[in-house]
Amino acid sequence: MLFENMPVITGEEVESGLRFSAEQVVRNLPEFTYKFQKAYSVDGFYEPIENNYWTTGFWTGEIWLAYEYMKEAGDAAAERLRAAGEIQIDSFLERIERKIEVDHHDMGFLYSPSCVAGYKLIGSKKGREAAIKAADQLITRYHPVGEFIQAWGPMDAPENYRLIIDCLLNLPLLYWASEETGDGKYREIAEKHIHTAVKNVIREDYSTWHTFFFNMETGAPDHGATCQGYRDGSAWARGQAWGIYGCALAYKYTGRKEYIENFKHVTQYFLEHLPKDMVPFWDLEFTDGDDQPRDSSSASIAACGMLEMIKSMEPEDAAVYKKYAMQLMKSVYDNYAVKDETESNGLVLHSTYSNHSPYNTCNHYGVDECNSWGDYFYMEALTRLHKDWALYW
Repeated sequence: MLFENMPVITGEEVESGLRFSAEQVVRNLPEFTYKFQKAYSVDGFYEPIENNYWTTGFWTGEIWLAYEYMKEAGDAAAERLRAAGEIQIDSFLERIERKIEVDHHDMGFLYSPSCVAGYKLIGSKKGREAAIKAADQLITRYHPVGEFIQAWGPMDAPENYRLIIDCLLNLPLLYWASEETGDGKYREIAEKHIHTAVKNVIREDYSTWHTFFFNMETGAPDHGATCQGYRDGSAWARGQAWGIYGCALAYKYTGRKEYIENFKHVTQYFLEHLPKDMVPFWDLEFTDGDDQPRDSSSASIAACGMLEMIKSMEPEDAAVYKKYAMQLMKSVYDNYAVKDETESNGLVLHSTYSNHSPYNTCNHYGVDECNSWGDYFYMEALTRLHKDWALYW
């Protein structure tokens, strides 16, 4: 077993991390109830933005995770958190009704941890309405020719005829919509996309492509490429982590055994390319001794995927992946998590949103900062370790 002697996070540390995180969310409510956190911090501090970016659902997800924790603890702050969550759901309903920056595939990232969560936790009718409308928006990006949901850009442009690995986390919204409405169309599209994605984004060595292109006329697989990794043939760390969590969710919703095997292989590649402290650099091309930034968010995402997958594994396998998840979270908690509110208004330092390289086409921002999904998945992983959590996805 890799990292056999690495320590695991203790129950006391899980409790401490969750308590600080929930209190930090409460401290942020005055600035981020009618506004949302920017995708990444600047010098450790998030700035407020309108609800017009693909990442705003993660902040609302933190509010709901904090609400769950505070309610369970009998803390009066739970009601403040609930009220803030409802205000944010109002914003998400307005956003989908007015179609504000929703012409992309990230409807799940936006609406699952915000509106689906609010519906599941407090029975929010507005949350349910907004999330179903978001699912309707998401399926408009489905291409029957190729059987996938297009990530970005105009639907009739060959240069945009592609999916990206992140979308595996957007699909639970469609399964939820089918369950809520009784209409199987959402599920059918989700399953076709999962099959197309897993078949094409996982390489022979079980590293993953960030993006994969298809022939616009025939739907045939064309080629993989990166937008956010170091180079086309490398493994972007967050993409590999999306693959781990995505395969776990793919199995949860389809029951197809091959997705368990995909999970094991993609996870093994991730683990084999980690540095000594188990928190990856922004691309798995890099390791100890390289002068490159980390991406702590990838560790938390991967841990969440492992903790989801073990629900469907034999006890021996489940014990292995639970230990890996607890080791990952121990390192994040010890070495990357914010412990002092004067240092940052976020939760986890040393994440990388988008790092430019000589070979990729991405922008350069949010490097060695907090980022909103890193904070959210850190809280989700701790919550999963704290209790039998009913997931928002």
